[in-house]
Amino acid sequence: MNKQGQKRGPWREVWRRLKQNKAAMVGLAIILILVFSAIFADFIAPYGYDDQDLKARLQGPSMQHFLGTDNFGRDILSRIIYGSRVSLQVGFIAVGIAIAVGGTLGAISGYYGKRLDNVIMRLMDVLLAIPGILLAISIVAALGSGLQNVMIAVGIGSIPGYARIVRSSVLTIREQEFIEAARAVGASDFRIITKHIIPNALAPIIVQSTLGVAGAILSAAGLSFIGLGFQPPTPEWGAMLSTGRNFIRDHWHMTAFPGLAIMITIFGLNLLGDGLRDALDPRLKN
Repeated sequence: MNKQGQKRGPWREVWRRLKQNKAAMVGLAIILILVFSAIFADFIAPYGYDDQDLKARLQGPSMQHFLGTDNFGRDILSRIIYGSRVSLQVGFIAVGIAIAVGGTLGAISGYYGKRLDNVIMRLMDVLLAIPGILLAISIVAALGSGLQNVMIAVGIGSIPGYARIVRSSVLTIREQEFIEAARAVGASDFRIITKHIIPNALAPIIVQSTLGVAGAILSAAGLSFIGLGFQPPTPEWGAMLSTGRNFIRDHWHMTAFPGLAIMITIFGLNLLGDGLRDALDPRLKN
């Protein structure tokens, strides 16, 4: 086997194991459909997300509007399709912020240890002591509503979890022989962390990030539901739920379909996360 094949071997094995997990494949299919919808929303959605037809307001599902219309006559299916773009953007960017900051702090804490480790971990304990949604509410209330601020708020709330995961992996990896060999040949701490430790700590980060996207989407939907997230006419699923609750008795479709979109997305991400956990766990290898 050539050098390139050797590098790809472990990930090919992970993919092989993942493909054998039918539930994970269902989750992957759901996420791919959502990503496809988000990218090509302009071509897939039958209407614009803010196209209003007051004559057709509050209509139930029909051939013209498959999921019905809202109180402004906007097509709910189109708004859900465009909403996938918003929700996935928040989920992935918020988790990216958490991984970048939390992963860096966790790597530094685990590698250097001692007093620096104690200071960083106590700071993470302070953040963990505050419920994530309350921390996000506080940050958004201070910064103001909007896409950027929601992503920052949700990302900051997720930092401690990634810091602890990376620290735990680094504490195990830093004592292994190949790290000692890197130190012996004069490799800098930065090179050891970035080239040797982080690549070997990717498995738990990948699993946590998949599940973290689901949590970020839920947090963003919760913020929008209480009026601190995205503002009209942004087609965000939580905001759609908040609007629909005023009409839930007579027009159930306004809340049922956005809620179903959130549920299916979280379900798909959890299935994929569980599958990745099993595929990346070395104890489960044949």
